[in-house]
Amino acid sequence: MKIGISNFPTAYSMNPVALAQALEQRGFESLWVVEHTHIPASRRTPYPLGTELPSVYWESFEPFTFLAQAAAVTKNLCIGTGICLVPEHHPITLAKRAASLDVLSGGRFLFGVGAGWNAEELENHGVAFPDRWKVLREHVLAMKACWTEKDAEFHGEFVDFDPVWVEPKPVSQPHPPILIGASSSWAMDRIAEYAEGWLPVLVPEFDERLAELKRCCEARGRSFDQLDISLMTMVTDEGGLETLKRKGVNRVILSLPTLPEDESLKVLDSYAPVLEWAKLLD
Repeated sequence: MKIGISNFPTAYSMNPVALAQALEQRGFESLWVVEHTHIPASRRTPYPLGTELPSVYWESFEPFTFLAQAAAVTKNLCIGTGICLVPEHHPITLAKRAASLDVLSGGRFLFGVGAGWNAEELENHGVAFPDRWKVLREHVLAMKACWTEKDAEFHGEFVDFDPVWVEPKPVSQPHPPILIGASSSWAMDRIAEYAEGWLPVLVPEFDERLAELKRCCEARGRSFDQLDISLMTMVTDEGGLETLKRKGVNRVILSLPTLPEDESLKVLDSYAPVLEWAKLLD
């Protein structure tokens, strides 16, 4: 069982160098950071959690820049987007950015992706909200072509380009693993079709979704056991961690609130028992 940390990194929270070094020193396996290019001031789309939207949603750093600094000062820490809003990027540009980070980190990049919940944010990038998952699918497939083919080309409804040369190719083979960050029933077949893993927040329907994901994998001739199941949740005892492992979860990602360095370190230290429980499960 791997233990990671997720964070909304801002100019007033722990910087990437100090955070990455602290995580690696304590034995955490991975660091995951969010992405929002912006939040439209209209606030037309309500916050999914129903409360006032926290300011960290528009204050967070651009994830690839932040993760590059984290990778540069560590040797083993995996770095991940949790999540990257793929429809808001051109797939050729994003393929190059992701591959560059993967190569420079020695193959430590984990590519958590999602379609986004803010309609006007997507509209500002030229993506209609109802199309977001269709756009994401084509972007992912186009990126996979860029990563794995010399003369990469893609012809779809939303993405269309003739053969191109995109370098560097990733160190991770055949490419950085794609983990879809969504918990709807529709997401399960998307994972089975074109992703290497699932990156959900723990929801009451988790067991039901897990069973559905297994059925979708079977229908598509894929092995569920080969999927990377990384769950964002809090763990309060060893038994809870063991239960998640039995269900097929191989990584638990704990939350680090957006805090100054001294307070952040206290939170990380408070997770020491979880790291010890994870060792006992290996």
